[in-house]
Amino acid sequence: MNTTSLTREESYRNGHLTHPAFVSIALLGLITFMGNFTQLQLSSALPQIVADFGIPTTVGQWMTSVFQLVMGIMVPLTAFLTKRFSTRQIVISSMVVFTLGSALAWLAPTFPLVLSGRILEAVGSGIMWPVLQITIFAIFPLNRRGFAMGTLGMALSVAPAVGPVLGGWQTDHFGWRSVFLLLFVLGILCLIAVVLWLRNFNDADTSQQADFFSVGLSIIGFGGLLYGFTNIESYPLTAPVCWAPMLVGLVGIVWFVARQLRHDAPLLNLRVLANRNFRTGTIVASLSFFAFSSIIVFMPIYIQDLRGYSATMNGVIWLPGAIGMCIAQFCGGRLLDRYGARPVAICGSTLLLLGTFGMATLTLHSWIWLVSIYQFTRMLGMGCTLMPVTTWSLNCLDPSEVSAGSAVTNTCRQIAGAIGAPVLVVTMETLSRTRTHALQQSMDAASAATLGSMFGIHWTLIISTLISACMVVVVIAGIRSSRSVRSR
Repeated sequence: MNTTSLTREESYRNGHLTHPAFVSIALLGLITFMGNFTQLQLSSALPQIVADFGIPTTVGQWMTSVFQLVMGIMVPLTAFLTKRFSTRQIVISSMVVFTLGSALAWLAPTFPLVLSGRILEAVGSGIMWPVLQITIFAIFPLNRRGFAMGTLGMALSVAPAVGPVLGGWQTDHFGWRSVFLLLFVLGILCLIAVVLWLRNFNDADTSQQADFFSVGLSIIGFGGLLYGFTNIESYPLTAPVCWAPMLVGLVGIVWFVARQLRHDAPLLNLRVLANRNFRTGTIVASLSFFAFSSIIVFMPIYIQDLRGYSATMNGVIWLPGAIGMCIAQFCGGRLLDRYGARPVAICGSTLLLLGTFGMATLTLHSWIWLVSIYQFTRMLGMGCTLMPVTTWSLNCLDPSEVSAGSAVTNTCRQIAGAIGAPVLVVTMETLSRTRTHALQQSMDAASAATLGSMFGIHWTLIISTLISACMVVVVIAGIRSSRSVRSR
């Protein structure tokens, strides 16, 4: 156990990582993988959690959206935490919180306590990807960052492959609580490995101060908006339980943004958005997360509830998509280094659009493996868009701004995902309920409910397709230069 910090020269020599740096980066990558695994492993179990606690789907999806929201709130603290504390202090504390959250969710008798455990998991894993990203940009030279990010992205993309399949198998054979038991055990093992082998990449600076008032504003702002949107499914928009939280949330967000722009040492340095290329990359990442997050909530409903397949089968059907992401991550970083961001992002966003449109054409009688084909296409596009565009946009910043830029882009896409899930799920539920009521006048209730749910899923996928089309337009119009240059 060595707690001394590794310099850039001690981490990267002769075009390769040194052994201590490699081991530490591998550990950071493993823990980040576990965060992705945590987020996706639960997707196959959501229908059973909703049934066991007797809660609406819009409440059950908080297990996904709150996870993303809390991660989005944690990310702005990254720039402060990576300066105030050493790498080991950050990672060890994160793993302790994550492990405690997994234990609480595993043993909790009520849904609010399970959700509380899920929140602690998000707090523990929320800053790991930004920490890994900042570390890579600090170690690797500019012309090798695409390779480094692509290689790590390929490894991390195994999580979408393993997560839903393993989560579905666990849910079918041992119940959904076994998902959290496994995460608890993995948390303990990772904690032991970090204590023994992780090296520091920075020294703690105790003079750093955080703007915790801004943290409170972000919680009130984004939390209020999310809560208000979720209630629309159960109450009319004119009900105070809907518009009041959204109004408070909007005020909190406006106040938060204004404070960041005026503060000398902001929690989230939004001034980096003045860089046109970085701004474009952040918009693309946010749009992709907005459309993607909801699909992992309502497609299991299509596969399990409407088509009658098991949770394990749901995971198997999603498996080709994860393989597509793995292929795209492996190739995307290398293509970025060779050809630049524009051609890679155009191809990727077009594939994402085509795959999403294909999903919108599904019916109750479609060949079920069409879901796998369309998801493979979508994730191939996602992998060729998200990682290359994010790397390119951060390369366009000054080195001193990379930490702030990483916090901004990761916050924006996590918040977009957290808001996107309830917005599109509420849209799906509202359309399904309206259509079901109309059909009940001409057929039995069960048939009307099935056709109504299919109607809601279809039109929500149409909306996701339109969002993907907007992303293609942003990529074509915004990524004009294929070179990794720093420009304002």
